Amino acid sequence: MADDDFDRFYAASYDRLLRQLFVVTGGDLAEAEDVLQEAYARALARWRSVGEYDAPEAWVRRVAINLAGMTARRLRSRAKALLRLGEPGQLPELSPDSVDLAAALRTVPLAQREALVLHHMAGLTVDEVAGQLGVPTGTIKTRLARGRAALARQLGAQPTGEVLA
Repeated sequence: MADDDFDRFYAASYDRLLRQLFVVTGGDLAEAEDVLQEAYARALARWRSVGEYDAPEAWVRRVAINLAGMTARRLRSRAKALLRLGEPGQLPELSPDSVDLAAALRTVPLAQREALVLHHMAGLTVDEVAGQLGVPTGTIKTRLARGRAALARQLGAQPTGEVLA
């Protein structure tokens, strides 16, 4: 089959495969759609060869079923781990300042937020943060400086070396 045949294949097989995957996933339509779309994406990437198979639909079905099984195993493992961990502990009550700080941190780019939290809240040194994140020490220093400045602007304060306590 040629590349342009994929659209026809998709349209002709989608509903049938979705109904099958719906049952395989235990009636989870969202999961069935997710694994089926991933299987079609993989088929499209290999369409020159998959399109030549006697039954490309069987290939897509097998990939989708394998993906559904991997998802189910991952969810079972997660559930077992959560059971072993038991009930989560009581979360400490957050002060209004903590809530404001968390809101301000959400506005800071992720890389800066990671550096700020690891350095100021987890108590890691700049070198330890760099090692943890796998980036040079100078990069962490820059992220910390920019993150502190962004937080200070967000919180309406003057930038200091220690915004997070």
